[in-house]
Amino acid sequence: MYPPELVAPMKEDLTSVGFEQLTTAEEVDNKINGSEGSLLVVVNSVCGCAAGNMRPGVKLSIQGDVKPDALTTVFAGVDGEATNQARKYFLPYPPSSPSIALFKDGKLVHFLERHHIEGGTAEMIAENLKEAYKQFC
Repeated sequence: MYPPELVAPMKEDLTSVGFEQLTTAEEVDNKINGSEGSLLVVVNSVCGCAAGNMRPGVKLSIQGDVKPDALTTVFAGVDGEATNQARKYFLPYPPSSPSIALFKDGKLVHFLERHHIEGGTAEMIAENLKEAYKQFC
């Protein structure tokens, strides 16, 4: 587990633009099971690809008219209970940090694993997500 003061700016990077931080398994279940419409779940992380590519890419992806109805995030290595619960909804994909999941009416419809994120630019990640938003949001 990482110290809260270390990850606070990384959490704020997403919560400051409207992402809801989920910290318990119950919050994750309530958000995903009760979701109508589109829901984005971002597994945040301290790794360099989260800062350099994922968080900037996700923020770019929601600048526009077509975006998910709800934005949420869990933090790997910090909010273990919430992250582990979210990953159950990502199956058959293996655990991956960072990662990005798009749900439509509670069903997983699009997923970016770490290997999709670490090799791409923020712009590439944003474009990938925007295409998914066009289809599912």
